[in-house]
Amino acid sequence: MRPLLCLALAAMCIAQAATAQELGPPPVFAFPETAPDLASDMARIELGQLLFYDPVLSGNRNISCATCHHPRLGTADAVSLGIGEGGIGLGPERIADPTNHPEQRIPRNAPGLWNLGAAEFQVMFHDGRLEADATAPYGMRTPLGGEMLAGFDSVLSAQAMFPVLSSHEMAGHYSENEVSEAVRLSRINTADGAWERIAARVAAIPAYAALFAQVQPGEAIKFTDISNVIADFIAFEWRADNSAFDQFMRGEAQLAPAAERGLTLFYGKAGCASCHAGWFQTDHSFHAIAMPQIGPGKAAPFEGRVLDEGRMRVTGDPDDAYAFRTPSLRNVTLTAPYGHSGAYATLDGVIRHHLDPVASLYAYDPAQAMLPVLDAAQDWAVLENAAELARIAAANSQPPNALSDEEIADLIAFLEALSDPAERLGVPEAVPSGLPAQR
Repeated sequence: MRPLLCLALAAMCIAQAATAQELGPPPVFAFPETAPDLASDMARIELGQLLFYDPVLSGNRNISCATCHHPRLGTADAVSLGIGEGGIGLGPERIADPTNHPEQRIPRNAPGLWNLGAAEFQVMFHDGRLEADATAPYGMRTPLGGEMLAGFDSVLSAQAMFPVLSSHEMAGHYSENEVSEAVRLSRINTADGAWERIAARVAAIPAYAALFAQVQPGEAIKFTDISNVIADFIAFEWRADNSAFDQFMRGEAQLAPAAERGLTLFYGKAGCASCHAGWFQTDHSFHAIAMPQIGPGKAAPFEGRVLDEGRMRVTGDPDDAYAFRTPSLRNVTLTAPYGHSGAYATLDGVIRHHLDPVASLYAYDPAQAMLPVLDAAQDWAVLENAAELARIAAANSQPPNALSDEEIADLIAFLEALSDPAERLGVPEAVPSGLPAQR
């Protein structure tokens, strides 16, 4: 089939399917600019690469960004809910450190990092607690509110604020190091606060001091400088826009027959594009789909129960209860498990959940999760709580649908066509701190 005809037929097919299902307009077919081409500033990117893989940013100098977002694991960690502080190893092999046992699992599934440098990604985290907002201090709405720090280049840079402050992720248990101690005392963006202490660590390493002097001569190293170059690295390293789908839509290649049937289903009968819209297959919005809740959840300590009410924790609006951000489906075959809690280990499982979320919630089999071994009493607390299950079910906004096994297989074939496991610089052999970079 000639490329232009192939593209025209694909556009017509998707447009007709979308109209028939009243899913709104089909995706824009002009190939978009995704992430900035930063190759002209490789010094910043290479500096960001080193910091991304360097455990020096964590309170106990034992966890890097890559611990939960490793390219070998699809830029995530390949488990439902990871172990941060108090863990040893990587991904499914990560275990509890018997000398510094984890207090709990990380409450939510680690998302992939693909295409986060694209301009359209203006909302971060499963609940959207960080997002671009021109009316907010420095153009971003965050849990810090009026205490937001100046200097972040983007929401991608600003998201680095949070893992380094979390006792379960990177900061460490209360008062066991100078960073976690500052967090415990609520000294975050103050003089000698947590971020300043992290920046001072980096500045004290001669190699980092020299590299920063290259990219910002005459300036002291601030936490925002660290997060900005890490964001530059992420945008460059994991720009993934040359999948079979991209090539097909540019008229450069054909999809396999099963993938093309799946494309028609995705934008038509299956209704996937009602939320997974646009070039990156996300509307960047929030939806409640009765996703099973496992793990410790995100309730405040004083509440004394296990739950995760999603977007409502950010907005305070009851209509946002149990709603979570629509993930992009780029490289989705590489980023299992799925859902904000990682409840489903396979694409087949999570697709079947979407077909009838409430029935799937009540029939959920915990064997579908992938949890590192940890004695955690909270793992199944919500699933054993009839009242909480009823609240999750009542918030569901996804109507039932029906697909055959063959149609589900075709959908998966289309999702496989969204794969472009891009990687440019890879994992460095060593980092300036001298600490081990997880390979």
